[in-house]
Amino acid sequence: MAKYLFCTKYTKSGLEGLIREGGTGRREALRQTIEGVGGTLEGFYYAFGEVDLLLLAELPDEASAAAVSLNIGAAGALDVAVTVLVTPETIDEAVKKGVPYRVPGA
Repeated sequence: MAKYLFCTKYTKSGLEGLIREGGTGRREALRQTIEGVGGTLEGFYYAFGEVDLLLLAELPDEASAAAVSLNIGAAGALDVAVTVLVTPETIDEAVKKGVPYRVPGA
């Protein structure tokens, strides 16, 4: 399974729901969302600034990550951006691969 970072920003309706339900209620709801597609919620943090809520999840595949992102976004309470997280071991594999790349103009 791969790890994904969901960076979200609350919309007005999302903030109204958060105020009614509270932070732990939203954590439980999103834990159920992630588990509903076969994943595990590994981290759940509120933040100040550009991002309001960060979710760290382990999911079975990219389709599951896309499904979570699409369905959360479609509900209208959160704007969502997803980042695939890569392990140091994967980077070790990547740097060993030869890539036929030419710099523009070279």
